[in-house]
Amino acid sequence: MQQQTDDMEGSMESPNLEFEYGDMDNFTVELSELYSYTEEPEFSLNRDYFEEDFKNHVKGRRWMELSMEEQRVYVMRLLDALEVTDRDKRLKVARAILYLAQGVFDECDTEADVLYWSRHNVFLLYDMGIFTALLELLSMEIDNNQACSSAVRKPAISLADSTELRVLLSIMYLMVETIRVETEGDSPERKAAREAFRTELGSPLYNGEPFALLLFTMVTKFCCMNAPHFPMKKVLLLLWKTILFTLGGFEELQELKVRMREQLNLSPLPEDSIKVVRHMRAASPPASAMELIEQQQQQKRGRRSRRPLVKQDSLDTYNERDPFKNDDTRDEEDDPEDVDSGIEGEVDPLDRDVIIQPPPPPQLRPPTERVSFPRGLPWAPKVREKDIEHFLETSRNKFIGFTLGNDIDTLVGLPRPIHESVKTLKQHKYVSIAEVQIKREEELQQCPMTMGEEAVKETPAEILYLGMLPSLSQYVIALLKLLLAAAPTSKAKTDSINILADVLPEEMPITVLQSMKLGIDVNRHKEIIVKAISALLLLLLKHFKLNHIYQFEYVAQHLVFANCIPLILKFFNQNIMSYISAKNSICALDFPHCVVHEMPELTAESLEAGDSNQFCWRNLFSCINLLRILNKITKWKHSRTMMLVVFKSAPILKRALKVKQAMMQLYVLKLLKIQTKYLGRQWRKSNMKTMSAIYQKVRHRLNDDWAYGNDIDARPWDFQAEECALRESIEKFNARRYDKNQNSEFTPVDNCLQSVLGQRVDLPEDFHYSYEMWLEREVFSQPIQWEGLLQAQ
Repeated sequence: MQQQTDDMEGSMESPNLEFEYGDMDNFTVELSELYSYTEEPEFSLNRDYFEEDFKNHVKGRRWMELSMEEQRVYVMRLLDALEVTDRDKRLKVARAILYLAQGVFDECDTEADVLYWSRHNVFLLYDMGIFTALLELLSMEIDNNQACSSAVRKPAISLADSTELRVLLSIMYLMVETIRVETEGDSPERKAAREAFRTELGSPLYNGEPFALLLFTMVTKFCCMNAPHFPMKKVLLLLWKTILFTLGGFEELQELKVRMREQLNLSPLPEDSIKVVRHMRAASPPASAMELIEQQQQQKRGRRSRRPLVKQDSLDTYNERDPFKNDDTRDEEDDPEDVDSGIEGEVDPLDRDVIIQPPPPPQLRPPTERVSFPRGLPWAPKVREKDIEHFLETSRNKFIGFTLGNDIDTLVGLPRPIHESVKTLKQHKYVSIAEVQIKREEELQQCPMTMGEEAVKETPAEILYLGMLPSLSQYVIALLKLLLAAAPTSKAKTDSINILADVLPEEMPITVLQSMKLGIDVNRHKEIIVKAISALLLLLLKHFKLNHIYQFEYVAQHLVFANCIPLILKFFNQNIMSYISAKNSICALDFPHCVVHEMPELTAESLEAGDSNQFCWRNLFSCINLLRILNKITKWKHSRTMMLVVFKSAPILKRALKVKQAMMQLYVLKLLKIQTKYLGRQWRKSNMKTMSAIYQKVRHRLNDDWAYGNDIDARPWDFQAEECALRESIEKFNARRYDKNQNSEFTPVDNCLQSVLGQRVDLPEDFHYSYEMWLEREVFSQPIQWEGLLQAQ
């Protein structure tokens, strides 16, 4: 019944969503999402502690009136005060520093002034070395066993249990996010500071490991229930922005990819995928269940007469003749060439006598809108070398009777059409960076002495992977646990982790208005956690894939083994339109609005109304990220594609097509495309509109028989063997590159008695105390049979 209701909702025409995908939302929104609405009273607390200290040392003046040198002197005094042993005094000083990072808002009249002074102060704080001091305090708080043990024993944890951590993490987040974002008016000094901070965060300067690893440790400690008071939302936001800052966003990834292809002498990318997706148009959602039933009844009524084709609606974006829209009632054994003939070339709609246009109903868009659509497919087709080899192997078996292995150049004995086909395939041949890396790794494994030691570049991604490697599975499981706890489809369980420690107030609400406000705050809190985790995982996958394919495969395999695929499908198994249009925000309480303007009186009606936005940016961003992660870990993996089929993902993904946003629809259609060959002919026949959308919007692989299921890949597959072979390759890669003792078998043997006896041997400490006993037991008390030794010779 629920699905029928959802389908009926989806059949109504939903508006196009004017959404622009990027690394993050608007800068102000990213700052406001750091704070929960229950933290709102703490803004004035920060101000009071700052002003109390400031008036004692700088009498009769305001912060803005000080010269740069005077401001530096005052910050230096705060830095010294951070080192006091008294915990309460340290917290007061930290709150004063947080007030500076928040932009001394009590002296500002507008939000723009707050952002200006926040930026000014953050660069000053970084220049004075505040971040390093905060890092030491954060390490102390993480190792504070007393706070951890008291939090574990508490029946209910609230904001008060994480006060020190929240203040420290807030300052660090404001510093990372503010310095990370470039502005037009940045001076050369600020640009230099940004690069220095970026290098500092990505290098193993903090206890021999990058800063991100400290935050990963916090995440795992929280998920192991050892520190339930950790403010996870702030930790995850800071972790995401640290990775984004040190490794780079999506546009930097694209530039890095272009440079790497040039270095490897590969052909340039056929197009900029970011630009292509931005210019795509959204399609209408597929037909609902009611429409399909009505269509079937019409077919039954007109079975004797040949039903004319009707021009398709806005899914046929490019006005091309669609091979899947031929008469469904024709015999299934018809010659497939009749179908293929419709793909070649574009035919003017007026010349198609088989198409009859019905009179347009008044609800449809005017026909003039169709004229402005781009013609042609948005993506250039690609072909792998493996596909050309497979095509030639089949052709040689058919026409000659034997094969030539991996030879793709010899065409002797093959007919002319095969020559033309191979020529076309080679024109669209695409060699990925991953294929080059796999080939290079195979050579290094086969000839370790000849190839020598590999020169590994110390990139930020390489440093991060090296640090994450020993505990990577724990990090992945912890992130997925948090994602599960924050998913809207998850039900509260007694054994699940409590992610609301940094949103619940000390005193629970007693009025309806307070309960509504807290409910909105809790939902918003969960949405922000999903946003941070989805963006973080996607960034890690993309950067590791570019750095080395086996680093990506290692993370992806851990995600699969930790049940990431069913988790993401469970996330989408909800009314996705409701999730994307959710209004879990109160504009009057968002920072910096709430510290500059007077607080209006909140009512139940105003809270219910929410904001005026058409959709929730963070929720749509999270959905696209999760779909991209699912695409990343299932692409070219038959075993994982079969998991999509087994978990019945097709109807869940089809419902996600109701969201009229081109990028989200593209990744849903990609996921549907890889499993169509396994879904059977009946599914394909009853989902022609979806099949048509896949044809028009997803990149074509020239000899990928996705639409008909005749491919060899659709046969039964030894899925376990595929994963095991991949795992073996990953383990060999990790052992070769990161295990320092793996070349011990190639080390020359020392045959000189003097040098062997002269080597220093590290003995355990307790050996010195028991040395005499060891001599007595192992040497003096053991009789030596010298005669037997001589006889043996």
